[in-house]
Amino acid sequence: MAIEAELKARVTDPETVLRILAAIAPGTSAIYQDQYFDSTDGSFTASGRELRIRTVDSTEAVRHILTFKAPAVDAESGSKPEYETLVADPDATAAILLALGYRALVSFSKHCANHRMQRAGRDMLATVVTVPEIDGTFLEVETLTDDASDVPAALAAVHAVMTEVGIAPADFTTELYTEAVLRARPGNAV
Repeated sequence: MAIEAELKARVTDPETVLRILAAIAPGTSAIYQDQYFDSTDGSFTASGRELRIRTVDSTEAVRHILTFKAPAVDAESGSKPEYETLVADPDATAAILLALGYRALVSFSKHCANHRMQRAGRDMLATVVTVPEIDGTFLEVETLTDDASDVPAALAAVHAVMTEVGIAPADFTTELYTEAVLRARPGNAV
């Protein structure tokens, strides 16, 4: 089991953050098309779990990934154990999930600039994100660990990257894109 130690922030100066990240590591652009699923009564998502099919379309390739995230192991950051696998046919995978009793919760796209780097002896991914339905720009920085006791140290390394690119303490957020997109769509309440 890998735990995704991640912090997310609203970016007040995207150009500066992108410039600093580009000096650290080259960026690659990708569009993520995310489709989230929930139990029919909503209890799956309400318990902090996530089930997603993601299509990543980049200049390198198009990949489809099935992801399950367990409830957070760190409430302040929202860092979660994560299981991922490539899928050959996302439509068939969605049909299987629906046949198993899940329902489609929400689909949306994320426009991403990904910067992979090494910091504090860890592989890091810094992603600048915009979601067409949500105002603003976000920065996600993550690293993976296999040990829950390592999460505080992993998050400290992630926080150091956030500080390095100019993110202020007031900019951090744990708001989920799924909730923000649902709120932005007419007739939805979260």
